[in-house]
Amino acid sequence: MRRNLHLRTTVSAPAVLGAVVGAAVMGFAGAAAAQEAPASVDDIIVTAQKREQSLQDVPIVVTTLSQEVLDGAGVQDIKDLQILTPGMTVTSTQSEASTTVRIRGAGTVGDNPGLESSVGVVIDGVYRSRNSVGFGDLGELSRIEVLKGPQGTLFGKNTSAGVINIITERPSFDPSISGEITGGNYGAIGGSVSVTGGLTDQIAGRLFVAHRERDGFYDVNNGDGPNTKTDDQTQDYWTGRGQLLILPNDNASIRLIADYTKREEYCCAAVQTRVGPSQAFIAALTVPNGPGQTPPTAGYGAVPFSRLAYSNRETPQEIEDMGLSAEATIDFPSLNATLTSQTSWRDWSFQQGMDLDYTGADILHRENDGSNGYGVDNLTQEFRLAGSTDKLDWLVGLFATKEGVYRDDSYTYGSDYNAFASLLLTASVPAAFGGPSPSRTGCFTNPQGFVVGTSGALAGQPLCVLGLAPPSAAAPVFSAGKAYEDHYSQKSESVAVFTNNTWRVSEAFDINLGLRYTYDSKRLFGLQDNLGTNGAACGGALANNLAPTLPTSPIPGTANVRTPAAALGLLCLPWSNPLYDGRRIQEKFSDTDLSGTIKASYRFNPSIMVYGSYARGYKGAGYNMDRVQTGVTPDASLFFAAETVDSYEAGIKTTLFDRTMLLNVTYFDQKFENFQLNTFLGTAFVVESIPELTSRGVDADMVWFTPVEGLSFQGGVTYTDAKYGQFGAGDLSSPGRFPQLSLLPGARASFAPEWSLTGALAFDRELGGGLRGGFNLSAKYSTEYNTGSDLLPYKHQDAFTVVNGRVSIGSADERWTLEVWGQNLLEEEYTQVGFAAPLQGTAFANTTTPQADGTFYNIATDTATYNAYLGAPRTWGVTLKVKY
Repeated sequence: MRRNLHLRTTVSAPAVLGAVVGAAVMGFAGAAAAQEAPASVDDIIVTAQKREQSLQDVPIVVTTLSQEVLDGAGVQDIKDLQILTPGMTVTSTQSEASTTVRIRGAGTVGDNPGLESSVGVVIDGVYRSRNSVGFGDLGELSRIEVLKGPQGTLFGKNTSAGVINIITERPSFDPSISGEITGGNYGAIGGSVSVTGGLTDQIAGRLFVAHRERDGFYDVNNGDGPNTKTDDQTQDYWTGRGQLLILPNDNASIRLIADYTKREEYCCAAVQTRVGPSQAFIAALTVPNGPGQTPPTAGYGAVPFSRLAYSNRETPQEIEDMGLSAEATIDFPSLNATLTSQTSWRDWSFQQGMDLDYTGADILHRENDGSNGYGVDNLTQEFRLAGSTDKLDWLVGLFATKEGVYRDDSYTYGSDYNAFASLLLTASVPAAFGGPSPSRTGCFTNPQGFVVGTSGALAGQPLCVLGLAPPSAAAPVFSAGKAYEDHYSQKSESVAVFTNNTWRVSEAFDINLGLRYTYDSKRLFGLQDNLGTNGAACGGALANNLAPTLPTSPIPGTANVRTPAAALGLLCLPWSNPLYDGRRIQEKFSDTDLSGTIKASYRFNPSIMVYGSYARGYKGAGYNMDRVQTGVTPDASLFFAAETVDSYEAGIKTTLFDRTMLLNVTYFDQKFENFQLNTFLGTAFVVESIPELTSRGVDADMVWFTPVEGLSFQGGVTYTDAKYGQFGAGDLSSPGRFPQLSLLPGARASFAPEWSLTGALAFDRELGGGLRGGFNLSAKYSTEYNTGSDLLPYKHQDAFTVVNGRVSIGSADERWTLEVWGQNLLEEEYTQVGFAAPLQGTAFANTTTPQADGTFYNIATDTATYNAYLGAPRTWGVTLKVKY
């Protein structure tokens, strides 16, 4: 039975927009090719509940995207996918490895590999535990299903906000070879080749290989060097994917997949969006090699949009991703059941070098020497037994995974670090005393005291800072070179049993019940280690600050006093704090959780179904794999708690106009507890559990096969009201972080536009004369939102629209097709993520006394310089496709 089905149906499927008839995750055969556009939405099949079902019979929100829609919109990876999915944003930060997905305003951002994603990525049934691991060329796609809301019952933990379920093309027994070559602006060039066919009567194979290169989207000013590259955010990767489909008998099938991807690119510089007073110090350090960063505007407001980045250090990144998976299915006709085994092994690693200060000055950087990166390796095994009777569709399963995560991290002081620190420490010195100085760090690090005058006009004045006394010879300063090397290793195991069942109470009424019991355990090992004399400067200030008594100053008319608190904070940042020297970390925990869902659906007639549901999702606890401190004291524990979500939905699915249109509308109400917010505190990425985040709104999706032959439309609208609950310092795991998060209580969450609209208009048909032609126009509109986890106003993004387009002409048999395409056709200028530049001013001048509104932020005293990672500019190109 299974072998015959595969032999009949595993051909390449040139289905038209929305015609999704592909391989089920449970292992059923690919669907038959449709040579003509479907006339009914009944042809749209999804596997959102791990079994093939019509989209209109599934009581959850699913945005399903066919191969044709994905090709037309230029989707090659999950970042491209957001133009077709309302309510979803995908961003990258310090590297393309730091790619994060959010749905309905829920998700996390940052470079902390200890944090698992809220939106799960599943590729051919294999769960990817980090969004970044799912980033890359997805190859030949059959379809993508975006499931919104918690999906923890069938897709596991860490899918508290949704799932991106990616299904690639399976091997076909009908032999074919296809290829494409692409050229475009920014020096883009690339191509791919795919071969598929039967190797024997029982074995079919498919091989896909692609390589792509592109120059950078940013121009780069190198400042003091030694960087010689003049562009950034380049592309240079190749990927390969091989598959075997084995049909040993009529009731069994095995699908084996091996894939490998290697990326060697330069990313990610950032540009200034607002420049504060510290730019004068940057400029002084980069003379005569330019201003070091974008000059400030009058009054220190926003600077004009520009793709010019300043980076005196290179930003190389190398990503290597490989994996094996085996899916075996066995049918039991007597039981009307199928047993599926899904086994996978994956190994993903990332290394980088970067300019940490994002300027032309040589202040802080990460060296590309193997000491900066992280990796994830895991083994997974899933068993599912699913079947059906006249009244019941049932499924039971077991899932187990063993995962290892490592992180290596280091900072290196550049030749300008000590001078820049001194300029910051002496920023308030009057011009009459020479103004800020690049050589006064030792005034603050003397363990024998901070020298001040005791009489006359100089009473209380810091003589050394004013240049009236030399720094002590015993006062250490910062030396150029590598400051520290840290190493973290996290081991985790997870086992879950689950079930998902649909009871057909009547022909019109169904009830679905799903449960999942999960056991998690994690162990963290870490070594934080300063190198050389790093920490001595902070150590000197701490010795002075903590001394029970201070010695008498040897200089007449002066006294030794303790180092000012503000100076101590700058001198004892996490990368310069001696309390981390040789610090060993060992923590572990285990946890259990019961998640699940209950859904009820009622079909009034073949065209109208209503449903309601409740679902509980769970996202596991973890550890901050970074240097985290409160004041100058390292946090005793790096643990952060598990996140849970309770979600309610009520929706209607309608099929209209002789079943040529679907229109689905759903109201959702989600409440997250202990929401894992990953925020950049200017010195480290820290996960803090926010007590409550609510996300309420409406999702609407439409697919329409119009009366015009070959013309179809797919679109959607999401209205989201995502807000944090009220909370105070006592509600956080570290109350000292509240001032920097004080804008959050009661406010709209970041990356949560109120309105998000998408639309894709596609046309494809024979034109006569042996030719076929078509076009695709895809667009997404988002209202304004904030791009920073702390909601600072300088990270605000105004409403914007991105439009992609493609026009094609080719032979009617698709032997050749020529496409002209463009991405971001309107040249929309927008920000992915905004952030405050390290060491360059402060957004929170006061963290002890709140403002009248209860926050600790005052825009009038904000001296910070703000940077941003930008969205891609307009790109265009030409693609030639051939198929035989």
